[in-house]
Amino acid sequence: MRQNWQLFSKNMSDDLVDNIINLAGETQKASTFNDGDDSVRSSRVSWMTQHDWLKDVLFNFTDWANQNAFHVNLYKKADIQFTEYHASEGGHYNWHHDVDWNNTDGLDRKLSVTVQLSDPSEYEGGDFLFDETESPKPELAKPKGTILVFPSYLKHTVTPVTKGVRKSLVAWFCGPKWA
Repeated sequence: MRQNWQLFSKNMSDDLVDNIINLAGETQKASTFNDGDDSVRSSRVSWMTQHDWLKDVLFNFTDWANQNAFHVNLYKKADIQFTEYHASEGGHYNWHHDVDWNNTDGLDRKLSVTVQLSDPSEYEGGDFLFDETESPKPELAKPKGTILVFPSYLKHTVTPVTKGVRKSLVAWFCGPKWA
């Protein structure tokens, strides 16, 4: 399998990560394209799309990855979600992709971005894995401030968190519908 992702190791400062966590505010039970089925996903989220400065930061990494690896038609348009996976709530996200193939607005999610907000000492489990391509080694993707960019159509999962809370930030940058 070929590597089809870009990893930026510890590229967000602890101060920036802490600021994001503080801005996230109160979370609520997450849902999916198929509603709120806990067997598919158990996590808590808050939306941060209104923070244009955060979109700018994430787009800089995404645009660099796109120019150097993916070469897709990409807009600086994204939804941004803060996510918590609590061990006490069976936190996980089963295999899925980030594209809503039934979307009718003329746009598709093209590149997904995930930012590790927790220090790896704060939780156990919660590994981010790909199905159709080689996954980054968990120890490379877990340091606080690490950013992972990948095509939104790649199937991926977050394994169950078995202790503590895993916090992350995800964004999905859009472009014209996939052909």
